[in-house]
Amino acid sequence: MTDFAAKLAKAAQAVDQEMDNLLPHGRELEHRQFDAMRYTVLGGGKRLRPFLVIAGGEIFGRDIAEGLRVAEAVEFVHAYSLVHDDLPCMDDDDLRRGQPTVNIKFDEATAVLTGDALLTLAFEVLADPSTHPDAEIRCSLATAFSRAAGASGMVGGQMIDLEAENFETTPELITRLENMKTGALISLSCE
Repeated sequence: MTDFAAKLAKAAQAVDQEMDNLLPHGRELEHRQFDAMRYTVLGGGKRLRPFLVIAGGEIFGRDIAEGLRVAEAVEFVHAYSLVHDDLPCMDDDDLRRGQPTVNIKFDEATAVLTGDALLTLAFEVLADPSTHPDAEIRCSLATAFSRAAGASGMVGGQMIDLEAENFETTPELITRLENMKTGALISLSCE
C-alpha cells in the first residue's frame, strides 16, 4: 500500500468512527430515518474530502479533533448531495457504490428527508463548540459551507446539470458545472 493510500485509509477509518458516534440511532418512531442516514453515510466511500480537511489541518498544526469534526461535516454534506442526486427527479440512479440508492432501499420520501437530515446535521456539527471554541470561526465555517453547498456551489451545479439536457453544452459550461457541483466541496475541504 502506498503512503498516500495508507493515509487515506487511516483518515477514512477515523472519520467513519466519529460519524458513527454522531449519527442518530435507536428504535424510536423515526428509526427508519436514522437507519437511512447510517446506511448512506457508513456505506463506504473513499472519504477523499475528509482526508483533505484532515491533511490541511495537519499541515497547519491544527487540533485533530477539530479537523475530524469539520471532516465529518464535509462528509455529511457530500452524502446529502449524493442522496438527492440519485432521486428520480434528478439523475434517477438505482445504485450508489454498488448498493441500492436510498430511494430504492427505503423510499423516495425517506431519501429526501435523509438528505435534509444530513445537511442539517453538518451545520449542527459546525455550530457546536466542540468543533472550535471560537464562535467567529464556527460562523466562518458555516458561511463557507453554505456557499459551497448552495446556489453558487453544489446546488447551482446540479441545476446546470439538469438544464444542460435542454441545450448544447460547451467545454466551458461543463467545466463550470463540475467546478460548482463537485469542485466547490473539494475546494472547501482544502481550505
